[in-house]
Amino acid sequence: MPTLNWSEALELGEPLMDDTHREFVELLAQARASDDAGLLPAWKTLIEHTEAHFGQEDAWMRSTRFSASNCHTLQHRMVLQVMHEGTRRAEQGDIMPIRLMGRELAMWFPQHAQSMDASLAAHLRRLGFDPETGAMSAPHELPAQEIHGCGGATCS
Repeated sequence: MPTLNWSEALELGEPLMDDTHREFVELLAQARASDDAGLLPAWKTLIEHTEAHFGQEDAWMRSTRFSASNCHTLQHRMVLQVMHEGTRRAEQGDIMPIRLMGRELAMWFPQHAQSMDASLAAHLRRLGFDPETGAMSAPHELPAQEIHGCGGATCS
């Protein structure tokens, strides 16, 4: 069973983003370690965190001219949709999908963080964007047009 532990390889150099990612990793580990009775409550806590986590990143992207249709935002929507489907199944008595989703999230997250989130972090640094306040010290660096794709050189 693949495990996901917080490590320097997941750090992006944006403290607020790193703290949010660290919390995601911890909540995912708690859900995966839960017994059957505790799984659904732990999963719901993970979803609550993930909605806020993705919502925060999506807001940063909107305010810095990432297109609403960029693949980063779309991936957030897709992951949350699947997580919610797992909740519906578990509420009907079938927890196996959540067990499988937890395993898949542990494999998915490092790639997401090291590609899409790393591109976002670099974009925010280029703008001098303060994730806590939304202030931008280099607004002249804003892209002339919305960014489509994920914002990385390999995804546009």
